[in-house]
Order: sequence, then structure tokens, then C-alpha cells
Amino acid sequence: MRLATWNVNSVRARLPRLLEWLAETKPDIACLQETKCPADRFPAAEVGELGYAVAAHGDGRWNGVALLSSVGIDEVSLGFPGEPGFGGELGEPSLLDELGELGPPRPEARAIGATCGGVRVWSLYAPNGRTPDSPHYLYKLDWFMALRTAIGDELGQRRPLVACGDFNVAPTDADVWDPAAFVGSTHVTPAERRALAELRALGLHDVVPTPMKGPHPFTYWDYRAGMFHQNKGMRIDLVYAGAAVAGRVRSAYVDREARKGKGPSDHAPIVVDLV
Repeated sequence: MRLATWNVNSVRARLPRLLEWLAETKPDIACLQETKCPADRFPAAEVGELGYAVAAHGDGRWNGVALLSSVGIDEVSLGFPGEPGFGGELGEPSLLDELGELGPPRPEARAIGATCGGVRVWSLYAPNGRTPDSPHYLYKLDWFMALRTAIGDELGQRRPLVACGDFNVAPTDADVWDPAAFVGSTHVTPAERRALAELRALGLHDVVPTPMKGPHPFTYWDYRAGMFHQNKGMRIDLVYAGAAVAGRVRSAYVDREARKGKGPSDHAPIVVDLV
């Protein structure tokens, strides 16, 4: 079985690239993030021509996640129990309830789970956090706390599980091109890294991919200032596998070629082959 995860940074804008990549790489399961389209506008027909069933979760031009599978797709979950929402810069409620009064923030389209080929798979797009003094940073930490509880409950059912996607956290200093350049920024703070460590402590294994250039398996490079060509990147796209799945890993690599060419995403896919 081949599993892949990719922050496509707008599925409709990258659709030709996505279809070409799917046809060439042939993952059995593909987790997509930052699809930036409502679920009913996801290009399911185009992807379906390549043999994939689709489960998509999206609510507009931000966020959005999807799962593509050629090995079945069942028990679809849009979001996870206890997932928090975000109401805006000040954390205030932003949505109207049925009575026309301000209601609680609704969870954003950041998580979708399904059972594919006997494996419980989660495609995740963690909040960015913006700055450490932003309400969005606190929302990010709350989101990770709720995710830990939800994943822990599923692992407690003793089912093969993998949680993958754009976690928006670099696990260690070795996962950024220059730790000094990130001082005072999100993605590297002790609290964010502690949130990842608590996820792993549930029994998840970090499937670290082989880089295609240099010693670091970076998965994200800013569009600006030639960061990709200088390999000034970050490893923030992760594959966290339960023991049953981790024991089946034969190989994993960062598909850096998908970051090249005209109009790429700023992320590269991770491809994992299982026995």
C-alpha cells in the first residue's frame, strides 16, 4: 500500500499538477490539505477518473482537507470530537445561531478521517498560530489538545491508524534551515513542540522521510527569496503512524520534484510505502 500526504495550497489552482502527480505516483491513499474550496466544489469527478473515491471537508476559500482512496473509503468523519473553533482575532463568536444571536465559533475545516484499506487515516491541517501573542496561537494549542484526546480514543480501539498532514510545527531545531531565523516565531515554540510530543506519546511513530536533496527532509519552502533553490525549508508536514502501521513502513521519501516547475504548491508531498 502506498500512502501520501500533500498540502496542495488550493486544489483547483493545482489541479493539473495534482492529476499528473496522482497518475505518476499512484498512491493508494492521498491526504490533501489546504484545499481552499467547499466540499461540493472539490474536483471529485476529475480525481475519480483516476480511480479514486473522495471524501472532502471544506467551507470556503480557506483551510480545507480531503482524502482520496483507491482501496475503499468508509466511516468518514468531518472533524473530530471536541474540535475547537476560532472566532476571530479577539476570539469572539463569529457565527449566528438559529435565533440570530451570536453563537460559539464553529470548527474550521481542518480534519477529516476515514477507514481506507483497513487503516484509519486522518488528513490534518493544523492552525498556523500566526504569532505567539495572537489568540490564534492559543487556538492552535487548544486544537492540538483536542486532537490528542480524539486520536487517543481511536488508538484505544486497537485499530491501525495514521495521522498525517500539515502540522505547522517543526518537531526539532534540525527541522528548520536556521533555528536563529525562527526565534520569536511560531512553529518552533516549546508549547507547540510539546503538543507534538504528547501526540507521539500516545504510541505514534514519526515516519521521517528520506530527503531528495541535502541532509534534511524539509517539506515546506517559502515562495519568497529563492528559498526552495537554496533549500532553506522546514519539516512541518508529518506522518504519525500507530505501531501497527509503523511496523509496515518499507520506505518514505519527500517528493521534492513536485515542488519544482511552474505554479507549484509551497509544500512537497511525502510518500510512504507499506508492506
